Amino acid sequence: MPETHAPTDTVAVADALRPILLRVGRELRREARAEGISPEQVSLLVAIKYAPGIGVRDLAAHERVSAPAMTKHVDRLERDGLVQRTPSADDKRRIGITLTEQGQRVLRRVRSRRTAWLATRLRGLDDAELAAVHAALLPLSRLLKEDERH
Repeated sequence: MPETHAPTDTVAVADALRPILLRVGRELRREARAEGISPEQVSLLVAIKYAPGIGVRDLAAHERVSAPAMTKHVDRLERDGLVQRTPSADDKRRIGITLTEQGQRVLRRVRSRRTAWLATRLRGLDDAELAAVHAALLPLSRLLKEDERH
């Protein structure tokens, strides 16, 4: 008789996974704060890094905040020397936002701290556990890609 497996209860998996992801996220946010930058600022810097020259309105839409609120965030980042506003080469009325060298350095330090935090925890796993985490990377990544489409 062929072996049958009960279907995985997605609600139970989601219920078990949610607090783990929340705790990991909280710890990664702490690593950003240790560099003197808020997690929200890191998110903005990353968005600007991958879309250099992005305008305030587009950045606001990407981050799902109002344009006036985004202007205040960008003002703060500019004041701290992390971003700069530059006129568009195509349309002088349009102002784009780019990272400064300092902004790039801050992002590298945050990424380094976060990677180090994760690597330290992963070293505490045995080979089978580490392989299981590695095997989960693709499906977890697919979950997030699905979320980005909606």
